[in-house]
Amino acid sequence: MTQLIRFSPATDIRRMQNEFERMFGSMFPPVRSEDPEAETAVWAPRVDLVENEEAYTIHADLPGLAREDVNVNFHDGVLSISGDRQAEAYEEKDNCVRLERSYGRFYRSFTLPKSVKHDAIEAGYENGVLSIRVPKAEESKPRRISIS
Repeated sequence: MTQLIRFSPATDIRRMQNEFERMFGSMFPPVRSEDPEAETAVWAPRVDLVENEEAYTIHADLPGLAREDVNVNFHDGVLSISGDRQAEAYEEKDNCVRLERSYGRFYRSFTLPKSVKHDAIEAGYENGVLSIRVPKAEESKPRRISIS
């Protein structure tokens, strides 16, 4: 008796993604933090970290959160983002076909170079995206050296 196997590219891609996460997770284990918020985190938001001559900029996707639900801290050269996203309540009569969104405590941290202006860090929140700008100190900006 032969069994019909249906082709599912999404399943194959998901299987490959899980294998990469398992492989790289063992090569680059998560950094342990002294911050108790890191230890209780259930998920980590996706971020973009961009550097230019003037500053580092971090954009974190935090859909469904109010700005009051998000904490941004800087301590000893580490910038951390944390908070809590509450799960939606579904009624017993609802038939949940698929639930993929992450809920609970989240945490991300970034070790920044010593040459940043930590007292000039700015954060903004719009349309579910947290943007943090960390200006560089003058001594860390590239400069052109004239040749005599």
